[in-house]
Amino acid sequence: MSVGLIALLDDVVSLAKVAAASLDDVAGQAAKASVKAAGAVIDDAAVTPSYVSGFDANRELPIIGRIAWGSVKNKILFLLPAALILSLFAPWLITPLLMIGGAYLCYEGAEKVFHLFAPHQAEHHEAAIEHTAVDPVSLEEQKVAGAIKTDFILSAEIMTIILAAIDVDDFWTRAAILALAGIGITAAVYGAVAVIVKADDIGLWFAKTGRTGAGRAFGRGVVRFMPWFMQGLSLVGTAAMTWVGGSIIAHGLYEFGFTGPEHVIEAAAHWAEHTFPAIAGVAGWIATALVDFVIGLVLGALLIPVASHVISPAWAAIKGMLPRRA
Repeated sequence: MSVGLIALLDDVVSLAKVAAASLDDVAGQAAKASVKAAGAVIDDAAVTPSYVSGFDANRELPIIGRIAWGSVKNKILFLLPAALILSLFAPWLITPLLMIGGAYLCYEGAEKVFHLFAPHQAEHHEAAIEHTAVDPVSLEEQKVAGAIKTDFILSAEIMTIILAAIDVDDFWTRAAILALAGIGITAAVYGAVAVIVKADDIGLWFAKTGRTGAGRAFGRGVVRFMPWFMQGLSLVGTAAMTWVGGSIIAHGLYEFGFTGPEHVIEAAAHWAEHTFPAIAGVAGWIATALVDFVIGLVLGALLIPVASHVISPAWAAIKGMLPRRA
């Protein structure tokens, strides 16, 4: 074998090692950054199952698949390039945009709480701001669109947290880490959601085909438990939207010099940690989430009449000026 060919092969091997090391670094950074976004990821997983509630069992997985695909497009086609471009040319815009998204989450969460305590008034409010689908196909389209819209806000927070956690200066490496983390998180979230919403069918299968009494009893227990679990998860999802929105608003205000809400959150967390030292970390998180929830609920409640009397009429007027399709 010629010396030139040996040298070429040696260069190829060296390049392969460098590429492998780069891929390892991308994967490691993606995993590390994804952990930082764990809180928002949990909120995303808690919110999504409510969007498939009330549909036939054979439509649950297709609906989750459509929402998951919409989530991938949100992260990769829109949020990833937007995050990279903003971080390079207009980093000052990231916080205001996140705050707008946070305000929307507060509104969504407060509206669901409103619906819980005053269902008739809430239905009137919903009918006033948007058309309510009657047939199953239109209802599915409406639910999927709403889920993808909510996912966009949560995904924006997730991608921003990931971007802030990346320790790499190279533009394309950062893009690769963001893409890998975004896709991995989406797969994990919607995979978990699929298991949650199909758990009752799995329980029914065990109840009917279990070879042992214990297996059949387990299946019946799952079937009985899942409606309660789904109801509880729906409440968690509502709370999650509200406290995530409140958290985004509080942190955004802090960055603009309005430190009051952030100081209240920190004081509540410190009080909880000192009051319950055995579970300081959990107590601090609960206190933080509770104050975030209150902030989000108050802001969302203020936005409900704004949506009814300002945003909705303005949007209707804008749509009325647009040319209609033939």
